[in-house]
Amino acid sequence: MKKLNLILVFNKEKNKILMCKREKEPYKGQYNLVGGKVEENENELDAAFRELREETGITNKDISLINIMNFQYNLLDKELEIYMGKLNKDIELIEEVNKLYWIDKNSNFFDNNKFAGEGIIGHIVEQVSKYLNEKL
Repeated sequence: MKKLNLILVFNKEKNKILMCKREKEPYKGQYNLVGGKVEENENELDAAFRELREETGITNKDISLINIMNFQYNLLDKELEIYMGKLNKDIELIEEVNKLYWIDKNSNFFDNNKFAGEGIIGHIVEQVSKYLNEKL
């Protein structure tokens, strides 16, 4: 099964979420969480930190990550692992390919014209908001 990850990064005040604006399909021009592919024989958490570092410059010294949920797409033979974390300090972001943006956590992440994933980002943010203060 092919594994992918998405990382929900909060700023240190927990009022903004880091998003990238996709430069290619699928979802070209829409905001998405950062993340990517888990390489063969790669530890899932290590893959999340690698993708985060490659796409944003954020390292494991800047944030702790928690695996909060996974989605398994049996017909596509894919698993999507979702991580979250809060920055422990302000940092200068380093963009890889996609431009990075801080989006207010109260935005309508279910807006399919603005956000990628047919509502999955909205679902993730809704679930995380229920236990954000106790986990981060």
